[in-house]
Amino acid sequence: MQVKFGTDGWRAVIADTFTFENLRIASEAAADYFLQHTNSQNGVCVGYDTRFMSEEFAGYTAGILSSRGLRVFLSDTFIPSPAVSLFCRENMLAGGIMITASHNPPVYNGFKIKASYGGSALPDTIRTIEKNLVTAENRPAGKPRKELIEKACIRKAYIDYVSRHLDLDTIKKADIQVAHNAMYGAGQHMVSDLLGGTAVTNYHCNVNPSFEGINPEPIPRYIDDFTAWFKTLQTDAAIITDGDADRVGMLDEKGSFIDPHKIFSIILRYLAEEKMIAGDVAKTNALTDIIDKICANNNLTLHTLPIGFKHVSKLMTTNDIIMGGEESGGIGVTSYLPERDGIFIGVLILEIMAAKKRSLSELVTELFDEYGSFYYDRIDLDTDENRKQAIIAKAGKGDLSTVADYRVTGFSDLDGYKYHFEGGWLLIRPSGTEPVLRLYCEADSPEKVQKALRFAALLG
Repeated sequence: MQVKFGTDGWRAVIADTFTFENLRIASEAAADYFLQHTNSQNGVCVGYDTRFMSEEFAGYTAGILSSRGLRVFLSDTFIPSPAVSLFCRENMLAGGIMITASHNPPVYNGFKIKASYGGSALPDTIRTIEKNLVTAENRPAGKPRKELIEKACIRKAYIDYVSRHLDLDTIKKADIQVAHNAMYGAGQHMVSDLLGGTAVTNYHCNVNPSFEGINPEPIPRYIDDFTAWFKTLQTDAAIITDGDADRVGMLDEKGSFIDPHKIFSIILRYLAEEKMIAGDVAKTNALTDIIDKICANNNLTLHTLPIGFKHVSKLMTTNDIIMGGEESGGIGVTSYLPERDGIFIGVLILEIMAAKKRSLSELVTELFDEYGSFYYDRIDLDTDENRKQAIIAKAGKGDLSTVADYRVTGFSDLDGYKYHFEGGWLLIRPSGTEPVLRLYCEADSPEKVQKALRFAALLG
């Protein structure tokens, strides 16, 4: 079976294993699940991003779903992944499919499954669909039923909803100027549509399926050109969204990268300490420990979960969660949607800047002043399988006494192998979406971060 589900769906190299035949199998398996859903009579929706052949793959998927008797709402243009989630919830659908490989290299495409409640499909749902793959593989393809496929303005519905859940007037009155780097992805022109063209300068907001040869991921190593360009502007902040716009990174007015750890912490601090909102908080295992401190300081219950937003999304539907997120830039606020959304989160930071009359760098300084400075980096170690397994085996024993000469104070194998050491932590974990070994580190100095990452890369 060539279709293998990872963190939140199936991703593969186009024309290698991401083929129309394998897409048929995945769509048939998903249809089996959707047909058993209580909302099956309302149908499903299909969206797509700006990758090579995404529109064609989406149309083909819609045809397969319709051949099984499902009503299908097919987006009339490329859209962010959270727009599919929103459309599912607002129209009480059985679920949705998003054709995207998110932040992966341009040779990939993918098949994300969205749930009826407006978030990532739960682990149980993914397992059910995986079990359906064998039956689906042996089922002959049915004939698409065009009368069941309806083109839908999912993008407009999304823009209208986001507008109602942000204080755009306060942002506009503060005359905040922002640059938006859509990384050639599905979020292009979303920020300018929300705030108005004069307040937003767009960058890489056109369709280019090659992504200029980079991964459309909002992290420093993929935005050097944008950062250099941004520093020539008189602009207050930058929002950077990934290929399907559910992840976010930012630049402050000086051009310094503001990572998801800081973005999450700034929002949580604002909601808890300024808005006095009570409830629980959910974070994945690789997100900053500053969140633990904010929760402790404000008597909030914190849930630390395995990596993958599907785990966060599940808790957002069962617990009184204020917000949840992951280190890769997927952050969600439950009162808006139990889903990560790079556009919403980026503009929410602008709202906080306007409401508090602070620059983004000042918001970071306030965070550091109250909770201490922290630094973070991640290495995606592209290595041979033998070395990869040797590092995993060494880390997995849980018996390291030091990390780069720093005394180990704790160990967890919740998801990967995480060592807390004096002044920081190191996490070693195989990727769920790419053939790499991820090394994550947070510490109280950038030098300590790099030293710990070098240590991890040489384990085994």
